Amino acid sequence: METVMSEAAVGYAKANGGRFVEELKALLRIPSVSTAPEHVADVRKAAEFTAEGLRAAGMENVRVIETSTEKRKGHPLVYADWLHAGANKPTVLCYGHYDVQPAEPLDEWKSPPFEPEERNGNIYARGAVDDKGQMWMHVKALESLLKAEGKLPCNIKVIVEGEEEVGGEGIAAFVREHGDVLKADAALVSDTEMFAPELPTLCVGLRGMIYTELEAKGAATDLHSGMYGGAAPNPFVALAQIIAQIKRSDGHIAIPGFYDGIEEPTKEELKAWRSLPFDEEHYRKTEVGSTELTGEMMFSVLERTWSRPTMDVHGMPGGFIGMGAKTVIPAKATAKISFRLVPGMKPDDIFAKYKKFVESIAPRGVQVSVRMIHSGEPIVVSTDNEYIRAAKKAMAEVFGKETVFVRGGGSIPIVGDFVRELGVPTVMMGFGLPDDNLHAPNEKFHLANFHRGIESIVRFFGLVGEGAT
Repeated sequence: METVMSEAAVGYAKANGGRFVEELKALLRIPSVSTAPEHVADVRKAAEFTAEGLRAAGMENVRVIETSTEKRKGHPLVYADWLHAGANKPTVLCYGHYDVQPAEPLDEWKSPPFEPEERNGNIYARGAVDDKGQMWMHVKALESLLKAEGKLPCNIKVIVEGEEEVGGEGIAAFVREHGDVLKADAALVSDTEMFAPELPTLCVGLRGMIYTELEAKGAATDLHSGMYGGAAPNPFVALAQIIAQIKRSDGHIAIPGFYDGIEEPTKEELKAWRSLPFDEEHYRKTEVGSTELTGEMMFSVLERTWSRPTMDVHGMPGGFIGMGAKTVIPAKATAKISFRLVPGMKPDDIFAKYKKFVESIAPRGVQVSVRMIHSGEPIVVSTDNEYIRAAKKAMAEVFGKETVFVRGGGSIPIVGDFVRELGVPTVMMGFGLPDDNLHAPNEKFHLANFHRGIESIVRFFGLVGEGAT
């Protein structure tokens, strides 16, 4: 039986749902793009908005924490807590991020990315689902409990960052240096998605990542291809040759030792994945939009995106990209390359193998250098703990269906930090949908899931507080 506290809070959330959405719109109007220097003030404004939301909810000890040092310019963290449930009650650490990806290409948005618009039951804006909308669910669940009952069923700490989209260096340092402040029994992260509409989903695994820049240098200066073509090395051609040797046409990555030690999903996981409602052709048409799917075809699509390592090229800046023609051989060119990692792989080890391989295959006349931009470790969370069981039960009660377990293909670096530094299990309770376009134009969040997410979190806290798992 559900606690009276949870039911009262759910009633409060439903009565105030319209206001919650309007507040979210106000947050979404702030262009808190953490990668862009011109948006530094906006990122701070989003941090202050989040802090004020936590204060208004009734949380205590709310503060904005600076992460800048002499060596780096960082974006602030936001902390809050409420610790009056008693020493015999668990403490849950809630995590989210208020920074967003750049909105480009702007001409592909149907409505301006920082002017939220409701259409067809969705709210469209950059950050709607990743992660402002889902982070705001935490704030509103806490408000609903505190305003309806004047207390929380368990102890709560909240940490929200502004650098998730650029690697999370600031929060990682804070966790290492101030782990006592964040000490908890479990962490709650809402930055993932449901497997399908109306299907409650808990993510129990994430791929890790290394994000790198590969630079090739040829001549001392840009050269005319008519005068020097055929004799001078071309860095773009060199990059193309290197990339083609790293990743074969069948999707296999040719770096020596790349696959050593990777941990395969269990037979039980594979069986569960095969039972999920997944249509490969629908996925190809509606989510990918390509004529064919690629990769290691001996593995299923879910295996390829959840439990296999990958390599992708994200951009190759350099040379001439203006209108018309300019026959230049650039002196240097850069490729932005990332690798997704699976359990059993370590970022530093993979980077070292990648760097060594690139240097060994660099074409004649070209000097190559490889730089690490940021990294995160892969993680798999055991489903055999009381917090996962509480989350599973809470979501099932709200959606009226059994909750399924999946892995995610993306990376949330802080989850690994919580496991390594704090030693706590992380509940990844997300409410996005596969077609929500995170990191892409026309990002959205289904408003019904926003409201059901708040209710699920309220019930999750209630179950944790009662130990009713």
